[in-house]
Amino acid sequence: MSDERSDAAAEPAPWKTRLALYWKLTRNDRPIGWLLLLWPTWWGLWLAAGGVPPLWTWFVFTAGVWLTRSAGCVINDYADRWLDPHVERTRNRPLATGAVRGREALALFAVLMLAAFALVLTLNRLTVLLSFVGVLLAASYPYLKRHTYLPQVYLGMAFGWGIPMAFAAVTGEVPALAWLLYVANILWSTAYDTWYAMVDREDDLKVGSKSTAILFGEMDLVAQGVLYALFFAALALVGQRAGLGGYYWAGWGVALVLVAWEFVTTRRRGRDACFRAFLHNHWVGLAVFAGIAADLALW
Repeated sequence: MSDERSDAAAEPAPWKTRLALYWKLTRNDRPIGWLLLLWPTWWGLWLAAGGVPPLWTWFVFTAGVWLTRSAGCVINDYADRWLDPHVERTRNRPLATGAVRGREALALFAVLMLAAFALVLTLNRLTVLLSFVGVLLAASYPYLKRHTYLPQVYLGMAFGWGIPMAFAAVTGEVPALAWLLYVANILWSTAYDTWYAMVDREDDLKVGSKSTAILFGEMDLVAQGVLYALFFAALALVGQRAGLGGYYWAGWGVALVLVAWEFVTTRRRGRDACFRAFLHNHWVGLAVFAGIAADLALW
């Protein structure tokens, strides 16, 4: 009897089990997606403010990144619940295993997006209006892989929407510089998410899912080279238009070296190497941000 009591005491409470499943569903056990979304948002905030942005605006966007990324993971897994059980990397996700039901996932998505929207309501009218576009992008992205080979491009549109919103929140308008930075982010997101898609390419082909990795085929590394080249060209134009100096170009150069390393490690297209290249883009985003922040603070 005492053994039974000790076993029962060792089991976590049901509410703790549910919270652990929701934490895993929102992918907060793997913060890489949050970081990849955070850096371009901070690029936009710092450039819009010409330095450190107002504290409340910074908090709204930083918390909003976490909330919207978590919500995006939930709706992505809800849309992919038919696909994930057949993919080696995703078969143990809570919706794929049935540990979390579809209705639970939709309710969690709604709560997270409402919390993000409540934060946005403290900002100006233009930012609030732009947030509706952000919701549409986040909610519709997961379904693109069924109809187009370019869901990675759409991901870039969704992940970078914080850039025009940041300029709107800080300056009350969305200038050409914001859209140029937004395009740079779309190119970058398409490139790093193609590394991710290359990991799943064989599984996606079996189940009929689509991606840029499948579209590019044997030309994938060439296409990646073009995407990253355009990304760095767009960042160069951003630096020129924003009048940024040496610290920015140092960050730009570090990011370029980091991307070159990704191509060296993925030349054989190994799954593990492609996944590491995807994860490595966190440092690329950080290098660009460090260049922007240092230049605006010190130049």
